Amino acid sequence: MPAARMIKKYPNRRLYDTRTSTYITIADVKELVLAQEEFQVVDAKTGEDLTRQILLQIILEEEAGENTPVFTPPVLSQIIRSYGNAMQGFMGSYLEKNIQAFIDIQQKLQEQSRAFYDTNKVGPDMWNQFLSMQAPMVQTMMTSYLEQSKNLFAQMQENMQTQARSMFGGFPGFPDKK
Repeated sequence: MPAARMIKKYPNRRLYDTRTSTYITIADVKELVLAQEEFQVVDAKTGEDLTRQILLQIILEEEAGENTPVFTPPVLSQIIRSYGNAMQGFMGSYLEKNIQAFIDIQQKLQEQSRAFYDTNKVGPDMWNQFLSMQAPMVQTMMTSYLEQSKNLFAQMQENMQTQARSMFGGFPGFPDKK
């Protein structure tokens, strides 16, 4: 397996792709992401890993240009509130797993759609009608998934509280009730 593509960022903000020996743009880096190519962006002077910063910059540019942003103000506010919180470490893992679940569902639906189209050889109008019906179905599935996830988290939180009460209930000043 080839090593991750190395991109150097210079103080003048230019990005240099060491594999192609050319300067590239943020749009080119976005294309690498879309092509699922592994890469790393490092500061040319210090060697500091800047990959996250570049990815965040791509997201910021995408969000600025979108009519329907992924990160609405309430979502961003909740993410900001999670910093410094005891559950901060959990938040990244939780988001990552939920996004992966969304991608898995999307891929499965694409496979099923392709199989349906190939098997039934429907015309373009019928195909468009079929695809337009999938959006509400996906929304319903994701809502159900997130509701289950929320309930599971609430149950986990309740179990943790019960365990904490049983472990520390005898200490003075520790609340013994919900």
